[in-house]
Amino acid sequence: MLQSILAVGAGGFFGSIFRYLISHYITISAQSTFPFGTLTVNLAGSFLIGIIIASALEGNLNKSMRLLLATGFCGGFTTFSSFSYEFFSLLQHEQTGYAFLYAVASFVLGLAFVWLGFSLVKV
Repeated sequence: MLQSILAVGAGGFFGSIFRYLISHYITISAQSTFPFGTLTVNLAGSFLIGIIIASALEGNLNKSMRLLLATGFCGGFTTFSSFSYEFFSLLQHEQTGYAFLYAVASFVLGLAFVWLGFSLVKV
């Protein structure tokens, strides 16, 4: 059990750092009220978790690596709570179109990226 906890914690540590760095860089670069940084991180995380889960199902990852990468890294890397706040914030600032574009893009493209990542491994 301790090994599992440490794997999840280590993955979450690095996932959170990468989330911050990527989201921060994209947000500064985009210079927009649309939350491109969080959207990018969530889509990348969806793609990665598709690859990770497919690899685990194929027997290419043991339980510790799955916990490190899927539960830990992707859990720390993706940002659904940030998504929820940013959606709410867009609504508060009366940017309803952006809010719903953001929600639909996150949901539809997130599912598509999970499928794509999964499909690349399960060929």
